[in-house]
Amino acid sequence: MMEFISQGGTAGAILILALVVATGLWLGRFKVAGISLGSTWVLFMGIILSHFGFRIDATMLSFIKDFGLILFVFAIGLQVGPGFFHSFRKDGMGMNILAVVTVLLTVGVTYAIHLITGESLAVMTGVMSGAVTNTPGLGAAQQALSDVTVALGGDAVQAAEESSRLASAYAVAYPFGVLGAMILVLSLKGLFRVDIEKEKAKIAEQNKKDGNVLRIACKVENPAIFGKRLASISEEKMGEHFVVSRVMRASQVSMPDPDWILAEGDQLLIVTDLAHRDMVRIIFGEEFDVDMNSWQQPGSKLTSRRLSITQSAITGKSLRKLDIRRKYGVTVTRILRAGIELQAEPDVILQVGDSIQVVGTEEGIQGLAKLIGNRPESLSKPNLVPIFFGIALGVVVGTLPIRFPSMPQPLRLGLAGGALIVAILLGHFGPKFRITTYTALSANLMIREIGLSLFMAAVGLSAGETFVSSLTSGGFIWIPYALAIVMIPLAIVALIAKFAMKMDFLRICGLLAGSTTDVVLLSFSEQYFGSNRVAVNYATVYPLTMFLRVVAAQVMIMLYL
Repeated sequence: MMEFISQGGTAGAILILALVVATGLWLGRFKVAGISLGSTWVLFMGIILSHFGFRIDATMLSFIKDFGLILFVFAIGLQVGPGFFHSFRKDGMGMNILAVVTVLLTVGVTYAIHLITGESLAVMTGVMSGAVTNTPGLGAAQQALSDVTVALGGDAVQAAEESSRLASAYAVAYPFGVLGAMILVLSLKGLFRVDIEKEKAKIAEQNKKDGNVLRIACKVENPAIFGKRLASISEEKMGEHFVVSRVMRASQVSMPDPDWILAEGDQLLIVTDLAHRDMVRIIFGEEFDVDMNSWQQPGSKLTSRRLSITQSAITGKSLRKLDIRRKYGVTVTRILRAGIELQAEPDVILQVGDSIQVVGTEEGIQGLAKLIGNRPESLSKPNLVPIFFGIALGVVVGTLPIRFPSMPQPLRLGLAGGALIVAILLGHFGPKFRITTYTALSANLMIREIGLSLFMAAVGLSAGETFVSSLTSGGFIWIPYALAIVMIPLAIVALIAKFAMKMDFLRICGLLAGSTTDVVLLSFSEQYFGSNRVAVNYATVYPLTMFLRVVAAQVMIMLYL
């Protein structure tokens, strides 16, 4: 077996990679004191097997690491893209400010350790990059060290040796940075006395309020609207922030069209949002309790149903353009997209994968179903074309130089940063350009897990060769440095987020993972706490953090030189 592996080549590389991933994921199933490291075991198995001679060619390993990371972050971007800017509008500015504070604190702690201990600033840059699991930062630092040394006429051999120590420091710091971040998150859970189930229930209730889904019933009592068309009320009073789905007049339930003439005493079933609830009351009249049984009388021709948009031709079209109410006599009351419920405003752009709640006659609903597809089973087939085109574009974006006048070397977002940004933009804006980006949740999770496993296996295999030797030659001192660099800033920021900004714990987890670009912490938090909310907040701060981490690593190298 060892002879076969030592021959190298594709077969040996695949065998080693499969062994690392399989054994790591298997060990991740076990819990100690109710805690499992999950897929983090893949990283540790890579280190162990690499130490004992199971190694892959460096070029091939670099490809596996980068491609795995791209798959992981691109899948996250596609998942959170549809709701990304919605989340950013709500509290993304505050979260990104905290992410900037995290980066500055990390740099401050790193520089302080350098001043106190006298450790080389170049080596400390490697420790910092490893502690916050920022591989692009490591690459940027090494490139800056080489380029600036040559530009300044320095000793290239000495620079190469220092670059090697920088990489060793990264390799030692990486696993302990991961462990330190996970230990901190678990400690914060205890410190904050978090009940995850209660917190998730509270979040769900808040999302219901914020998600533009609120059904109320009002009686028409305002004399100013007696005898007016329903459409004119929308245009004159509130724009299009409500949908009247049904009207009850003289005990008869009807579905109104825009030309419906309002009369005193009409009872209206209205879908609106929390922000416009009081305005609806002012316009129409008294609100009363909703009893759906009274709106679904025996013999009524109206029915309510949820339909799935599976016809790609619908992608990029708005409810206004489809003119569903006039053509089919059907009212769209709500839209479900990527786990977020949206109000069915006329200018909402639809996309494949959306579910719409409709009210109307059976005949009208059947006609609408034919238009939009309504074949949920077809959504199980992933649409790979935009994924790979998006990855290609992400690579280009990530490698574009960003130049600053005062810096001798241009900055880059890196492969992961470029892929994530492109994926988020595709997920959000793709439907407006009729690009179908929908991927079934199961397919998205598969891509994510494969990408993460490949990435962690490659990092472990690349670090394992020099891991023990670096420790025994004095590198063990980098371990407490790494723990301090990752835990002190995260602890400070978590306390600010909790007590000053009143963030919930799952949002804090996403903030901490994103502000350290720690995909392992993200995966651990999602698996341990059972919530996708972490990923949304991770993606909110990740792009800016990635850029700042790369900048910080290069700036520290320039300070060193």
